[in-house]
Amino acid sequence: MRVSILGILGSFLYLAFTLRVAAQSHEGQQKLFAFRHSNNAHATKHIITPEFSRFVEDLLEIANIPGLTLGIVHTDREAERLVELDAWGRKTEEGFGHDMSPDAFMATSLGLLMDDYANGRNVTPLPRSVAQFDWDTKVRDLLPDDWKLEDEWASEMTNIRDMLGHVTGMPRHDYSYQPGDTPQGVVRNLRNLRPGYELRKKWSYNNQMYIVGAHLIATYANMSYPEFALSRIFEPLGMASTTFSPDVAQRSGKRTQTWTKFGRRISFWFTEEIAHLKAGPGGIISSAQDLTIKILTENGQTKWVTVLLNAGVEPVSNTTIIPRSVFDEMTTAHSVVYGSSPAPDSSLIGYGMGWDRWSYRGHEIVAHTGGLPGISTLVALLPDDGLGLVALANADEKAAAERILMERILDDMIDFPEGSRATFVDAERYTKLELGGSTSKEVRGAALCSSAGSAPSPAELEPYAGTYGNEGYGAITLCAPSSDSFYCNDVFGDFAPFRPDPAVSSPMLLAAYPRVWTTHVRMIPCDGETFDLGFTALFPHGYGRNTSAFETFETGDAEGQAVFVVEEKNGKKTVKGFGLLIDQDAVAERKRMIGTSVEQYADAWFEKV
Repeated sequence: MRVSILGILGSFLYLAFTLRVAAQSHEGQQKLFAFRHSNNAHATKHIITPEFSRFVEDLLEIANIPGLTLGIVHTDREAERLVELDAWGRKTEEGFGHDMSPDAFMATSLGLLMDDYANGRNVTPLPRSVAQFDWDTKVRDLLPDDWKLEDEWASEMTNIRDMLGHVTGMPRHDYSYQPGDTPQGVVRNLRNLRPGYELRKKWSYNNQMYIVGAHLIATYANMSYPEFALSRIFEPLGMASTTFSPDVAQRSGKRTQTWTKFGRRISFWFTEEIAHLKAGPGGIISSAQDLTIKILTENGQTKWVTVLLNAGVEPVSNTTIIPRSVFDEMTTAHSVVYGSSPAPDSSLIGYGMGWDRWSYRGHEIVAHTGGLPGISTLVALLPDDGLGLVALANADEKAAAERILMERILDDMIDFPEGSRATFVDAERYTKLELGGSTSKEVRGAALCSSAGSAPSPAELEPYAGTYGNEGYGAITLCAPSSDSFYCNDVFGDFAPFRPDPAVSSPMLLAAYPRVWTTHVRMIPCDGETFDLGFTALFPHGYGRNTSAFETFETGDAEGQAVFVVEEKNGKKTVKGFGLLIDQDAVAERKRMIGTSVEQYADAWFEKV
């Protein structure tokens, strides 16, 4: 799940990447290595130089990134084939080198499964209603017992391309699933979640659609999605350090520690249980080295990025890893993310399946940014220039920094005039690119109300306390300041290190809400029956060496409003329920299409029990 400078972070499969650190360079940075393999007399220009390293070090300081790993692949046929790898910063509190990131393996895996059926390599029977398993096959035909959406038309007509291209009409709904859920359970719960748009009307990222993809593979490949990816992608490419298991990665001794956007160390976010649930949209753990280079042997050097730059073919053995038809479908833009240029030197941005596509200064780019708490990642390909890069940072919400890094690499490689290249880190531009990203506050309330109205007394919040339920999101029990149940006392204890927040003087409603991305919720009275709402993950005892309390949250997507519906009878206030408003675009579309009552236009309606 998470946020991107291009508005697409989290739109892809979330991977965590580790780092293998080699000897120290003469510059004092944690130098990896640059492998070369060429019979060509032409020289390839090196990107990683002492001056470039100083640029990266400045960027890490300005962006508050503990550590970053970079892999650059050059495959220009007119020049020397080269892979550059380097690392800056640290991967642990002790200062040892680090790293992590995301990519698009799910679409590849489904494409390989389709190719198996097309060529008779898979004989698992398809439902009678499925004549051919391809990108146009309807999801309902493949999963008749599990797949159903609230929108009947979308439920009937959504195909695999729609699902992986994020045009099903479903918004994120990332706070609807929790530890203990199964992929099949998440698929079946889609029927209880509200759409935001009509099918194919708007690009709208939804993590659950890639969980559907993992469930499809498990249903028809006679193995789990992790097993399929291992046998069909990782093993053929010699990606021996890549895994779906956090425990395996930890035992290897190579897994990085992770930090929040504020610089607080946090635990690795996925347990084994959550990694299984989230394998489709973000369970892969790998490294910059494993994604870019194979140790030189008689088989040559090739890894994931090199194969992508060669349109799915392993160039040394000429073995097809990804059929060309699959590669083209994934990387061709089928929908529009941004219909206008987000910057003067960039084109509009389209989306394929797991990949964005746009041009930068006239050069075609296929890229993928992503992240989760403690991780920010970027994979970018310039197919026409034979250039690929992997940037992996061990702190969250650092897409702005990775974009600046990517642009610097492209400017250097393409030899733009000196005056048009970034030779230093523009701190003001970085701040603007964050799009309202991290702030200096480590402890925060929900988004602060713009209303200057008087705060209610604690007693006035009593009618709002209690348990509310939504079929798709489950139950939530809100505690008012006067609540005295064992549950509420525990909740107050969890929040105790964070209260009072000097920025929030109003009494508030608090709740425990254990989900994949959050642990608690707070609601701050704003205006009438509207409360500002924030999903947050509390660390009341700190983490690592720093035992002071802190919390972390996703900027933007963890913030919204709760609008209560209240009835008054005989002078007594009765709360009927509240509407959850997170995706403001989807809310506006429902208001236009469905109705103007909060029960109708909310992302989710919670009825008071």
